[in-house]
Amino acid sequence: QLQAFGGVLVQPGGSLRLSCVVSGFTLDDYCIGWFRQAPGKEREWVGSIGAEGVTYYRSSMMGRFTISKNNADNIVYLQMNSLKPDDTAVYYCARNEQCRSDRMAYDYWGQGTLVTVSS
Repeated sequence: QLQAFGGVLVQPGGSLRLSCVVSGFTLDDYCIGWFRQAPGKEREWVGSIGAEGVTYYRSSMMGRFTISKNNADNIVYLQMNSLKPDDTAVYYCARNEQCRSDRMAYDYWGQGTLVTVSS
C-alpha cells in the first residue's frame, strides 16, 4: 500500500512537503513515482526516486521539486518550493520496479492528496 499525505492550501511562493508512506514492500526494491492531476487535465509525472536513490524529474519541475526517501521509515518525500497556482492538483505516489515517466507502468497507487496554491 501507498498513502500520500500533506496536501494543504498554501500561498503562491510558499513551500510544502508531501509524504508517501509505503507498506507491504520495501523502498530498497522499488521505484516510487510522484504524479499529479490538475482539474480537467491528464495525470502527469512529477518525478521518481529509484531503489538506489537516484532521482528523476519532469524538466519543468527541476530546481523547484525535490524527491527524497527514508528507507528505514518507508517514507518518500516530495519537497515543493516556489509554488505557483499552476501547481494546484491532487498529488499521487505510485510504485514501479523501474523508474519511468509513463503512469501506465506503475502498478500500485496511493490515494491522492490535494495541494491548493492560492492567495
